[in-house]
Amino acid sequence: MELEFWASTDNGKQRDHNEDNFLIDKHLSLFVVADGMGGHAAGEVASSLCVRRVREAVAENNDLVERFVSGEAVDRTEVLRMLEHAVQAACSAIYQRAQKQQDKRGMGTTCTLLLIAGQRGFIAHVGDSRIYLTRQSQVHQLSEDHSLINELVRRGKLKLEEIDDSPYKDYKNAVTRAVGVYESVEVDTLDFDILPGDQFLLCSDGLHHYLTTDETITKTLTSESIKTATEGFITLANDGGGHDNITSVVVRVGQAEDADHRVQDVSLKLEVLKSIPLFKYLNYKELVRVMNITKVRDYEPGQEIITEGERADEMFLILAGKVRLHKDDAFITFLKRSDHFGEMALVDSSPRSASASAEETSRLLIINRNDFYEIIQNENRLSVKILWSVVQVLVQRLRKTTADLSGARLEASLPDMTDQIIFDTNTLTGDSDPGGDTIVEHRLETVTEPKSDDDEDDD
Repeated sequence: MELEFWASTDNGKQRDHNEDNFLIDKHLSLFVVADGMGGHAAGEVASSLCVRRVREAVAENNDLVERFVSGEAVDRTEVLRMLEHAVQAACSAIYQRAQKQQDKRGMGTTCTLLLIAGQRGFIAHVGDSRIYLTRQSQVHQLSEDHSLINELVRRGKLKLEEIDDSPYKDYKNAVTRAVGVYESVEVDTLDFDILPGDQFLLCSDGLHHYLTTDETITKTLTSESIKTATEGFITLANDGGGHDNITSVVVRVGQAEDADHRVQDVSLKLEVLKSIPLFKYLNYKELVRVMNITKVRDYEPGQEIITEGERADEMFLILAGKVRLHKDDAFITFLKRSDHFGEMALVDSSPRSASASAEETSRLLIINRNDFYEIIQNENRLSVKILWSVVQVLVQRLRKTTADLSGARLEASLPDMTDQIIFDTNTLTGDSDPGGDTIVEHRLETVTEPKSDDDEDDD
């Protein structure tokens, strides 16, 4: 994919030197923003050392990236691990430098990087710098701030609009993770599809502090000139007060021949995932994490998808086509696009209770239980949201079952009107002999016809 990029940085209006650093390597398609911290210019040293060491580590493993792009047997998780190791290498280098120089003790930096490898993007992130994605006029924050303020907001201790009037107003720049303060650091990673027309903004907190609305981001990003866009962000922050150093890196992805098809494919997967109660509380980044563990499988008309009685370990979501559910050759129902089945397989390996086959050519999105368990174990917040969704689904089903049982009990408590119904029927038809064969036959017809309808409904 063709990439267009530009970067700008500025001291801001309240700092006399710039501790931000950025790096763009067009050959590696690597973009990094680092916001340093520490006295005696230590922050500038930390951020500079960070971007250089990250670049060196990525360059040393560029063959891995090239093999991934070429489609060789390189899993995406290997690229993510490589980026994590690159940040860890920078962390160790900064820490070791600080140990040797007394005036640099405690220095550290944020690190937010984007690597574009073919049609896939990879992110590694530590601190409170950010990376935004604008896609189809929507803005998505792909990084999460490792900051005191964000942690308080996440735990419900503070609301964003209350920060300036809270005891924490002087801790807006306090981070909970940084590269180099300790010898190692926990690194957030994410990978996702790169689509034609995507635009990215990597920035330090000196800029995103003033990005109060999505419209502010999209308006500046859509500037005709990419240079104008980066400089526009600098101006925006300075006009807002310029309380800190300001850095903006903008990356634009060009169009491609298969643009419409790929955009529709990714959008459909996310749309189907979002429509399922299990994932309804997930944000965009979390939906991407779930989408990353899915597989797509095509089925021809009449092809069996699952078989009653077999062990279950996959959940199915319908992207296109039509699926027939049946049990013991008895038809149950048809399922179409955005419907799903087999969700119990994610939590239970019990045998399938019904069979499913493709009624027409169908494309299904599949989630395997082991992959689902892995993401649940590694993503605490995501797992809490999914658990809450599961609880809600179970509560709804319990309420329905209770209502059905209550209705059954009410029905059982009604007086038996059979004799009266039969008597009234006999009176209306003029059959008054209770012992006659004709009357008995008529009685059976009168009573059994509605019962047959009920039995069909039960089937």
